[in-house]
Amino acid sequence: MSDAVTGATFEAEVIQSEKAVLVDFWAEWCGPCHAVAPVLDKIVEERPDELRLVKVNIDDEQELAQRYGVMSIPTVILFRDGEPSAAVIGAQPKGAIERALGLGVPA
Repeated sequence: MSDAVTGATFEAEVIQSEKAVLVDFWAEWCGPCHAVAPVLDKIVEERPDELRLVKVNIDDEQELAQRYGVMSIPTVILFRDGEPSAAVIGAQPKGAIERALGLGVPA
């Protein structure tokens, strides 16, 4: 469903993406991260033409987490045109995530 990205692939996968990209900063040991993952999958499934989802494991990619100011996880950052445009911190219900990220109701 989602692709893992690393410091090496972040530029191509996120910054240069034609679509908006949801970047899920997570870790294997993080319970709330696992809870929010299916919610993020659902959000992207409903918007296949406008949105894609990638995951960044903060244990493996500490430099990326620091670059984007990720202090706690899960943190989800929406990138549009290569720039972070909105973020959600913590596991939240689908509607709250969509509102926080400025995503309209899917077509």
